[in-house]
Amino acid sequence: MGDAGARQGPVRALGTMSGTSLDGVDAALLLTDGQEVLEFGPTAYRPYTGAERAVLRAALGRWPGDAGVAEAAEVVEAAHAELLSRFDGAEVIGFHGQTLAHDPRGRGTHQAGDGSVLAGVLGLPVVWDFRSADVRMGGQGAPLAPFFHFACARLIGAAGPLAFLNLGGVGNLTWVDPARPGPEAAGALLAFDTGPANAPVNDLMQARLGLAQDEGGALAAQGAVDEAVIAAFLTHPFFSRRPPKSLDRNDFAWLLGAVAGLGDADAAATLTAAAAAAVACGARHFPRPPAQVLVAGGGRHNATLMAMLAERMACPVRPVEAAGLDGDMLEAQAFAFLAVRVQRGLATSCPGTTGVAAAACGGRISRPGP
Repeated sequence: MGDAGARQGPVRALGTMSGTSLDGVDAALLLTDGQEVLEFGPTAYRPYTGAERAVLRAALGRWPGDAGVAEAAEVVEAAHAELLSRFDGAEVIGFHGQTLAHDPRGRGTHQAGDGSVLAGVLGLPVVWDFRSADVRMGGQGAPLAPFFHFACARLIGAAGPLAFLNLGGVGNLTWVDPARPGPEAAGALLAFDTGPANAPVNDLMQARLGLAQDEGGALAAQGAVDEAVIAAFLTHPFFSRRPPKSLDRNDFAWLLGAVAGLGDADAAATLTAAAAAAVACGARHFPRPPAQVLVAGGGRHNATLMAMLAERMACPVRPVEAAGLDGDMLEAQAFAFLAVRVQRGLATSCPGTTGVAAAACGGRISRPGP
């Protein structure tokens, strides 16, 4: 889908992300032509309240029309409208919404939140529903940040292959060869979900201690890893499946049962180790070894998880800030970038990123009324 009325040349796009960790909404302004990142702009974060988080959590795993979904959509739309109204100068908005369910080989993919509502409130064109077209064409619908990762690899001057790792509720890896002519080119990208990342630990902390997360990995650092749980976890068929591949946030919800007999610290340590082990498993699929892995997402603030990754990976593992990028805002920036690509009819996914049959442009555009 393209927008014949879209202005050519660089535009200021405002992207958003509300991840499966359910912590809040990120927003970031970007100057881009959909090919290159020309300038990073202001960013902002709006946490969900405890009550809002409870509404979203209650709707996880549900589909349009199910109980609680309309209420979740209202929370998502209101939080985004409040945050995005703080920005000046945006020409288009990339609105991801909140993933509630993801079953690409079954019912599809479901992100709560209607872009037309935001277009009306904010008076700007809104690009949204980024994943559905990819799923309809046989793709996994995820991950979608890889085309932006390719632009970032070029921006930071990477000479050879490197990898980006996002640690949200689910983990995902993007292997990038920036020497290829573009993100759609054969061999430029390989991307896939690695397995659970922050979601099981967050759910454990919420259920046992009433906390949103294990801040900095402090509780996990005090515990011992149950290696039998990790060994059983790694026998799951997902890990041997060739990428591209993707997960729903709750596909590994059974992990909480696997650590039910452990104390709080040991359970946190074991779930954190599972996230690191899943990433190391994923690295076996890389076409060639990367020079480094750059880590974005909330998980990079977890010192215990980062230490476990460093032990398991064969190359340096560093937060993306080491390369001059913003690990809290990389996904919001990605949807700003993708919004411009959708406006211009450029691909947002390809066989190497989602397994879609051919390079595809996903997303629909809602314009404000007169």
